[in-house]
Amino acid sequence: MNCQAVDAALDALVKIDIPASWKTAADDENAADDAGRPEFVKKIADPINAQKGNKLPVSAFTDIEDGTFEQGTARYEKRTIAINVPQWIPENCIQCNQCSLVCPHATIRPFLLTEEEANEAAAKAENYTTLPASGPQLKGLKFRIQVSPRDCAGCGVCAQICPAKEKALVMKPVDEMVAKEAANWEYSMGLEIKDNLMDKSTVKGSQFAQPLLEFSGACAGCGETPYIKLITQLFGDRMTIANATGCTSIWGGSAPSTPYTTNAKGQGPAWANSLFEDNAEFGLGMALASKKIRNTLKDKMEEAIASGIDAALSDAFKEWIGAMDSAEGSKAAAEKVTALLEKADTSKAPLADIAERTDYLVKRSHWAFGGDGWAYDIGYGGLDHVLASGEDINIFVVDTEVYSNTGGQSSKATPTAAVAKFAASGKRVKKKDLGMIATTYGYVYVAQIALGANMNQALKAIREAEAYPGPSIVIAYAPCINHGIKAGMANTINEEKKAVETGYWHLWRFNPTLKEEGKNPFILDSKEPTGDIRSFLEGENRYLMLKQAYPDVAEQLFSKAEKDLLDRYEIYKQRAAE
Repeated sequence: MNCQAVDAALDALVKIDIPASWKTAADDENAADDAGRPEFVKKIADPINAQKGNKLPVSAFTDIEDGTFEQGTARYEKRTIAINVPQWIPENCIQCNQCSLVCPHATIRPFLLTEEEANEAAAKAENYTTLPASGPQLKGLKFRIQVSPRDCAGCGVCAQICPAKEKALVMKPVDEMVAKEAANWEYSMGLEIKDNLMDKSTVKGSQFAQPLLEFSGACAGCGETPYIKLITQLFGDRMTIANATGCTSIWGGSAPSTPYTTNAKGQGPAWANSLFEDNAEFGLGMALASKKIRNTLKDKMEEAIASGIDAALSDAFKEWIGAMDSAEGSKAAAEKVTALLEKADTSKAPLADIAERTDYLVKRSHWAFGGDGWAYDIGYGGLDHVLASGEDINIFVVDTEVYSNTGGQSSKATPTAAVAKFAASGKRVKKKDLGMIATTYGYVYVAQIALGANMNQALKAIREAEAYPGPSIVIAYAPCINHGIKAGMANTINEEKKAVETGYWHLWRFNPTLKEEGKNPFILDSKEPTGDIRSFLEGENRYLMLKQAYPDVAEQLFSKAEKDLLDRYEIYKQRAAE
C-alpha cells in the first residue's frame, strides 16, 4: 500500500514555477517594530528566530552567563500564523469570559476600562467598541473582548465554546483582522489590569487576571495550555515551576521563545526544565530549598526582635512570622518588612541576612508540571517519592494518554483499545489509575479535572490543591493532536465535555482535610454517564483506525474498554458513598 501511495503521488505531481524574483527576496526592515523591544530580543532572540543563531558571538551572551533567559519574549515574535481569527460581536456577548479561559495561547482576553480609558480609546483607536460591564462589582466600568490577530493560532476553540445564543465570536480572515484589531490589541495591553474587583475563584473573575503564560508555541487547539495558563492567573506572581521534558517543556521554553512572563511589578513564574525521570524530585528540591531559607528568615527575625530593634520593624517581623505560611498574609507582611528594611541599617547581621533574602518573604507556590509519560511512566518512581514526602508541593499532570511530543508512543495512561506506537493493534490492558493510587496515602490531595466538562470544578480543584498544606496532584484531561479528533482541534474543549458525559473520563476530588471534619474525603463530581462510550471512541482516529484495520479485534477491545470505564465509575461511586 505504501508503494502504491508513492506511485500515485508521482503521477499526481504538478509543476509550479517559482518567480525569479524570489532569488533576490529580502526581509523587510521595519524600524518601527524596534521601538520598545528589549535588547535581549533584538540581540539574541531575533537573530536565533531568523536562523542566524550560529553567527552570534560569545560576547552576545555575556549578560546571561548564568543561563537565565529574559521572560516574556514570545510577545515580540508576532508570528501571524492563523488563516482565520475571531472577531468579537459585542451585541451578542454575555460577558462570561469563557473564551478567554479556553484560549490555548492567551490571545483573546477581557478588558475592563474606566470611563476615562474608554473615551481615550474611542479617540485613539479605531472601532474600539465597549459594553457596560455586567455585575455589581464592575459598576461604572466598560467591558471589551480583545483578540491579538498576530499572535492567535486560529484554532477557533473560543468561537466553539461561546455559549451565547447568537455567537459573540466569528472567525474572519487574518489579514482583515490584523488591519482592524492589531492596533486595538496594543492599546488594550497598555490598560491597567483590574483583577481585584471580582472573586478569582469564579470563571469570570479569574479571567480578569493577567495570564503569565502567553503566545506559546503549542499546537492550535492544544488541550494542555489552558490549564497551565489558568494556574498562572491564580498564582503566577509567586510561582516556581519544575517542568518535565515533554510538550509542556517544548511550548513552555523552546529557546529563545519564553512564553512565561511577568506582571507590571516584574513578578512571574520562575521556570526550569528537568528530565523525565527526576522532575518531581527537581521540584521537591526547589520547595525544600525555599522552606529552609524561609525558616532561616524566621530565625533571623526572632534573633533581631530579641536584640531590641526598632518597634515598628519588630512589629512587622512578628506579623510576617505569624503569616509566613499564608499567601495573602505573607504578601501584606512582606511589603511592610521590605519598606522598613530600606530605611534601617542593614549592614550587620541579622538584618543583613534578612535584607539579602527579601524575595523569599512571600510564600511561594511550588509546582511540578508534566505529561502522562512522565507522571505515569518514566518519572513515576520519583513522583511517588515526592507524594509520600508530605511536603507542600503541587503536581499537575496534563494527561494526553500518550507520549505526545516524542512521536505518540503508548504510555500507562493509554486506555484500552487506543492505537499508538508500541500498541499498533490497540492497547490490550486498561489505563493505570494514577489518581486512585495516590489516594491510598490518605494525606495527599488528589483531583481529576476536565475544563470543558466542568469549568468550576476544575477551578475549585486547582485552588484546593494549591491551598492544601501538603502534597497534591491534579490530573487534567488534555485532548491532543495525536488523538485525531474527527471534529477537529477547534473542538478540544467540547471533546472534554463529551469524555465526561460518556463516562470516558471522570471528575472527582480527594481532599484529606475533610477527614478532619468527619466527612468522606472522596467527592465524585461526575454525574452518571448518559452518553455512548462507543460513539466517543469512534470520534477519534486513535480508536477508529483500529476498527478499520482490525475490525474483529476492535470489537473485542471496544467492548473491553467500555467495561473497564464503567467498572471504574462504579468504584468511584462506591468510594463516594462510603
